[in-house]
Amino acid sequence: MLYLREDFKQAWMEAQARSSPGTDEVLFDQIMQLQGKEYRNVKTRRTLQFELKKRSYFVKIHRGIGWYEVIKDLLQLRRPIVGAENEWLAIQRLTELGIDTMTAVAYGKRGKNPAGMQSFIVTEDLVNTVSLEDYCARWPTNKPPFAFKLQLLNKIADVSRTLHTHGIGHRDYYICHFLLQKNAAGQVDINAEPHLSLIDLHRTLINPQLPQRWIIKDIAGLYYSAMHIGLTRTDMLRFVKRYSSKPLRAALTEDKSFWQAVSERARKLDKKVNPELYQPARNGA
Repeated sequence: MLYLREDFKQAWMEAQARSSPGTDEVLFDQIMQLQGKEYRNVKTRRTLQFELKKRSYFVKIHRGIGWYEVIKDLLQLRRPIVGAENEWLAIQRLTELGIDTMTAVAYGKRGKNPAGMQSFIVTEDLVNTVSLEDYCARWPTNKPPFAFKLQLLNKIADVSRTLHTHGIGHRDYYICHFLLQKNAAGQVDINAEPHLSLIDLHRTLINPQLPQRWIIKDIAGLYYSAMHIGLTRTDMLRFVKRYSSKPLRAALTEDKSFWQAVSERARKLDKKVNPELYQPARNGA
């Protein structure tokens, strides 16, 4: 299977000084061998940024995960992620739901053996953006305008609810995977409605009957990643109300076990990552 968006195909042909992109096999090999600025390079996968006709793109190249990983996931009752197809389908589904995300311009896969399947996905670079993690890092000492903070909080709650009510679990759901658009001057415009794009859909799970454990994992991951950016208890309760789409009292009573599970999982993760924050105070310290 091979797909190239028409403008990307044309740019590729011009860059190769060819009147046609060649056979699908040749084109597939060319993309699998792409070079650029590497962000990840492990045995089974490469992620890199490259330029084509003065436009920036990212490519994720999957080289087969091997039978060991396939069997390990199956034994743990997890669906193996064997290539780029998962992200390709997730991008389409999020776009259908009106959730801003990456734009795919090329996708390919070959091979029927799930352990040795090769695949790739090329997406447009979301230029002039900043991750929400980086943007919020200064909030503890430099509080953002309340109205803008509320807009961001509501936006993330709405995206989260849309994902989960449509059977989608991100599985790496942290604020670092939300990219905030900057203006033409390279600044975040706090007087405009924030534009957030959700990225890193490699492990996304799409299941009409999404098990609650994946929803808890997502919201707990989101909570953990926002624990130390200066949010107040009231901010957290605003998120609960917005995400639940219920009056706050009803959300906290009817969904009590859910929110307790979210809190416990988030704090367990934070304690693992930041153990020094959980050390008992020493007398006389």
